[in-house]
Amino acid sequence: METYGDFAEVYDELMDGVPYEQWCGHLDALIKRYGVSKPERDTEDPLESERNLVVDLGCGTGTLTELMYGRGYDMIGVDLSGSMLNIAMEKRDKSGSEILYLLQDMRELELYSTVGTVYSVCDSLNYLLEESELLEVFRRVNNYLYPGGIFIFDFNTDYKYREVIGDVTIAEDRQDCSFIWENFYDPEGGINQYDLTVFVREGEYFRKFSETHLQRGYTLSQMTGLVEKAGMVLLETMDADTQGPVTEKSQRIYIVAGEKGKALRGA
Repeated sequence: METYGDFAEVYDELMDGVPYEQWCGHLDALIKRYGVSKPERDTEDPLESERNLVVDLGCGTGTLTELMYGRGYDMIGVDLSGSMLNIAMEKRDKSGSEILYLLQDMRELELYSTVGTVYSVCDSLNYLLEESELLEVFRRVNNYLYPGGIFIFDFNTDYKYREVIGDVTIAEDRQDCSFIWENFYDPEGGINQYDLTVFVREGEYFRKFSETHLQRGYTLSQMTGLVEKAGMVLLETMDADTQGPVTEKSQRIYIVAGEKGKALRGA
């Protein structure tokens, strides 16, 4: 069953508390601090065009992709869910943006050129349950990064699943859409299963549907080791909530990694 199938139609409503504007500002600041991409579109220099491309890996319904486009970046959105991308493209039609959306599994990422920046946020990488899968994604990202380009990503930690949300049930009752989110944490495999049941109003009645999602928590040392094994250089790590140093109780972590080893064409 497609992850984010029926859930896609209510995703934005149920995620209306996500601070996308804040995330956008944070990403913009990190690109300007470490990266090579500039908020410039329609440059006639093909090398500059590649450098300025920014990929939203696991873009979902495109809310953050649109915000980054609004900041001036030339955006590509990549996601595995066709249902989520359909909503993203509806937003594109409404906004008039020129975002390119690609239906791809990030483990099989295939781009038409190098890009200056790749980012993946909102725990998209936690859906990869094996380190070998993460390594494949990191290697593909590094392969497509423009010389000096950067990869920004976040992930939920093992601590978060183990100590905070594992085996917790979350429920919210809204007028037109309600949900029950049940977590089941497997400490042996480090896998968090959440069973999501959603009730959506359709006229006088509610339609019920369910989805099961699996995510794995990772440690900072696991992620930094994979970054280096993939050939990238570690630039910064931070607690995603405090923007400060990572601690043993950090629930979500940001990592900024840099491309290493490519030479500019013609240099």
